[in-house]
Amino acid sequence: MGTTVLLGPQRFMTTAGSTLRALEVEGPVATITAGWEEREDEDAELDAVLDGRSRNLRLHHRMFDVLEKDPAFAAAALAFRDRHDELLGFYRLRLQGAMEGVYSVQRRTSVHGTGEAALADAVEAVRHLDGWYSGHLKDLYRAFDEQAPLEQSEVLGWHRGELAAMLGECAALVVTGGHVGTLLRTLRMFALPVPDTLPVIAWSAGAMALTTRVVLFHDFGPHGWHEAEVYDRGLGRVPGVIALPHARRRLRLDDRARSAVLARRFAEHRLLLLDDGTSAVFDGEPVRPGEAAAPGPLPHGVRVLTANGTVQEVGAA
Repeated sequence: MGTTVLLGPQRFMTTAGSTLRALEVEGPVATITAGWEEREDEDAELDAVLDGRSRNLRLHHRMFDVLEKDPAFAAAALAFRDRHDELLGFYRLRLQGAMEGVYSVQRRTSVHGTGEAALADAVEAVRHLDGWYSGHLKDLYRAFDEQAPLEQSEVLGWHRGELAAMLGECAALVVTGGHVGTLLRTLRMFALPVPDTLPVIAWSAGAMALTTRVVLFHDFGPHGWHEAEVYDRGLGRVPGVIALPHARRRLRLDDRARSAVLARRFAEHRLLLLDDGTSAVFDGEPVRPGEAAAPGPLPHGVRVLTANGTVQEVGAA
């Protein structure tokens, strides 16, 4: 796989332009702003950051064009949305109770050493619940693919052909933030044929979408905190990683006990903290069709959440 750069949020510290220039690529830059939803075309500032080279793929606009012109695909997409919403509802209900059990066990004093085993089992129950949700979501995707195969939609095929031609003329791809659900929906709908050699720069929701598993989290939400939850599978361009954008603003990183639980839930992944100024460059080998990419080494200097709940800088002494 070609170079992939995951950046910290771009609202207060813009680094996308300098990152693009450091890649030393010439030519147009394809952009995906579908996560901005109805503001997808408000990309003048982004174009300026990219030195006037951007070519917006307009995936959000194209999605609605497909849904309007292909009733069969639209019906299948609506059914998937409703089933996914119901699955999420049950998962969140069960998750709340399971996490309350974890924290109750964690807070209780253990005189005879039983506490660690009890905590490990409680965390494993949450991991099982995460797996239950992921498995049922996989079944929903399978049913959707059987009900509405991408290759059977003429309008979708037309858009995919145009997108492939546009990508073929571009020297890099940039994926911005916004609503991660909308972004993933459009990326999957059009199954973009991103060449292995094409550099990709992404941040916030875009960074989350390129990793293995998309986890939603917010310890300081406007309507109160909620537990981290598995939302969807990512595209896997950066395997073995869960991206956590705005980590300092959204996670109680000073609460080691809570952070340790988060790390233990996703022990098979590296929890990458993407704060302002972060730049994580991944250079992977191309993956053969049908094969899963193996996790590569983390870039020097990035910050990750460790199993004991502390933040560690990769490569630091």
